[in-house]
Amino acid sequence: MSAAGEPRTEATVEQLVSAGADLRVKRARHPGRWLGALLIAVLVAVLVRSVVTNENFQWDVVGEYIFDEGILSGLVTTLWLTVVAMLIGIVLSVILAVMRLSPNPLVSGASGFYLWFFRGTPVLVQLIFWYNLAALFPTISLGIPFGPSFIHGSSNAIITPYVAAILGLGLNEAAYMAEIVRAGILSVDKGQDDAARALGMKRSRAMRRVILPQAMRFIIPPTGNETIGMLKTTSLVSVIALSDLLYSAQAIYSRNYETIPLLIVVSIWYLFLTSLLTIGQRQIEAYFGRGHRGQAKGGRRGRRLPWSTTAGADQGAAR
Repeated sequence: MSAAGEPRTEATVEQLVSAGADLRVKRARHPGRWLGALLIAVLVAVLVRSVVTNENFQWDVVGEYIFDEGILSGLVTTLWLTVVAMLIGIVLSVILAVMRLSPNPLVSGASGFYLWFFRGTPVLVQLIFWYNLAALFPTISLGIPFGPSFIHGSSNAIITPYVAAILGLGLNEAAYMAEIVRAGILSVDKGQDDAARALGMKRSRAMRRVILPQAMRFIIPPTGNETIGMLKTTSLVSVIALSDLLYSAQAIYSRNYETIPLLIVVSIWYLFLTSLLTIGQRQIEAYFGRGHRGQAKGGRRGRRLPWSTTAGADQGAAR
């Protein structure tokens, strides 16, 4: 009998098995979980009954306007703003993240100032600011700095509500996405950059060909969260009279005074779109994390209980 006592433990287990002892693992009882589940079920039933039977929700009005032409037009504007603002934010975020990691203090400082300013001021304030830019600059000119201008025009004609919404949403999103991209770049092992530089790649090419492709696994999933957030943030453009989904509903209930039913219509469409985006986000996360998840699953599949008779027989055969 060894000091570790393994033969004695195995003999005891074998004796118990031969004696017909029940070695099955019994699950612990959790009455608190059942009580909590019952409480939640009761609350959900009360909520559903209240929503269905309360005539003040006016579900007939909701059904009348759910596919209204004005609502669908505002829905298209909301989707369009979401796509354009996210494209601007993603492109600018990569540039800002690379600038932030630059060894040049002027370049890094400029990126840091951008992030500080646009993350430090509310997006609603930025939207109103861009919409009223003509108060600061009546005309906008493009040309050589401190030299002749080639293009100039009235700010009121250039900064339309659409342009103000795109600038406000896109530039603000770039500041938040830049931190996501920067975190993704820093997640890549520094040896990858050293190896690329050892092969003669310049820093810009190493970033494009080696670092960013590996960082995408960490960048893509939170980008899905930002896209869902942007979809809902577009509702703020209603303050600058842009006919998005919320503004279209406001225009309707300002005429018929059916405020609650129209807000329910807006909520239904937002819930539907965010649900679709959530499904897409999960698919993307599963795609980019399939290798790590497969390894983890394989590790769990290989486990056995320490008192498993099969494991004991395998150990005995090995001896």
